[in-house]
Amino acid sequence: MKKIILFVAFAAVSYTSYSQSLGYEDLSTMFSRNDRNGSARFVAMGGAFGAVGGDVTAMTINPAGISIFNDSNASIAFQSRSTDYLTTYYGNSTTTQQDFFKVSNAGVVFTFNNYTSDEWSKLAMGINYRVLADFEDTFIAKGTSGFASFDNFPLDNSENQLVYDIADNQQLSNFYNGDMSELSFAFSGVYEEKMHVGAGLNFYDLNFSQQTILRENNNDGNNNTLNARLYQENFTTGVGFSLSAGVIYKPTNAFRLGISYQSPTWFTEIIENTNITNNDGFFGDTEIEVSNDDIIYDNTFGGNLPTQGLLYKLRTPSKITASTAIIFGKFGLISLDYSTKNYRGLNLSGDDFSEENLFFDNQLRKVDALHLGTEWRIKKLSIRGGYIYEQSPDVRAIASDDLQSYSLGFGYNFGWVKFNLAYTNSNKTGLYDFYPQYNQVEAAELNIDNTMVTAGFSVHL
Repeated sequence: MKKIILFVAFAAVSYTSYSQSLGYEDLSTMFSRNDRNGSARFVAMGGAFGAVGGDVTAMTINPAGISIFNDSNASIAFQSRSTDYLTTYYGNSTTTQQDFFKVSNAGVVFTFNNYTSDEWSKLAMGINYRVLADFEDTFIAKGTSGFASFDNFPLDNSENQLVYDIADNQQLSNFYNGDMSELSFAFSGVYEEKMHVGAGLNFYDLNFSQQTILRENNNDGNNNTLNARLYQENFTTGVGFSLSAGVIYKPTNAFRLGISYQSPTWFTEIIENTNITNNDGFFGDTEIEVSNDDIIYDNTFGGNLPTQGLLYKLRTPSKITASTAIIFGKFGLISLDYSTKNYRGLNLSGDDFSEENLFFDNQLRKVDALHLGTEWRIKKLSIRGGYIYEQSPDVRAIASDDLQSYSLGFGYNFGWVKFNLAYTNSNKTGLYDFYPQYNQVEAAELNIDNTMVTAGFSVHL
């Protein structure tokens, strides 16, 4: 998806038009992400648990699913992720590879047989923590566009200043850090042995930061060179909540239908601090040196490090998921989830975000997602597979910008404890425009490949 940076009113000063970092349109879309992390069983089956239930993480798709459990259960999962970025900028390709590891999910479900009611035979409550979106990533893009954005030396006071307007090399180093975690509380009951009904309350903790370093090497055509370095950073934290509700209906023992709704996430407070503010005409910490002068220009000299902050609110889109599953007794199952999410429902408030909200209305769209999962049991061994297809929210996206993911996994039942392992690979493409203020410069092309291994244990309590 092409990165668009628009003019933003920010403490009476605009900065995103001059920013190599993400703008509020991009951040809002990023903060609406769901990486489908969860238990290793959940991940191996593509997260298609809307009608299946019986997994701790299933409450994040359909809270009705926790009353599928026959007894109380706890689980924990660990994730190892390897991400490859292939960036292409004016014909020059650069590969960046990094590995990450973290606890991705932990939860517990308690079930209670209800002997006081003939209609509601079982009740369940659950608590689940998971990393909803993992932002940690690094990529480098480098090449030569032929356009020099740093074409003069600020300390050149001569009458005939040199103009360094021939671009030799450009490089952007980009670093993302942080994640968005979700803490879910769910309640569910079984009505007349056929209807599972549930509701949930979800809390979110957002931590995100981005650091970018832009380097330019230019010359004036007479062997005089200019080297510039621009450093930008922003740090964002926030808290939010959402509501969820769902139903799973079992017309027969072999067939299940599910429907669930997740409300918008209301981020009631997002705090941002950044150095992207006007500092001697540059929007970020800037160093410039030239070959014909031994003085280095530095706009942070003497501790001159201006920053600015913003407090705002964000509402992300709601989501509806329809699900079905076929259960082949104790031998296996096939499940399918279809969900829809309208990114035009994104909304920023707390400052003048009229341009961004207009962008959401005109440049984003309703997206569909398909999650397919299967599981087959051979005595104590379970073999699993999954597939995910999710559209890009950008109305101009091409087919390769959509997310496709494939997963495999297995589980082994040791009795009171089960071990599960999942392997997932996903790929998508996109664009990153690190010269948004110059229409004559093209965006860098990104090809992002993720490989994840999730290992976990579940315990009957």
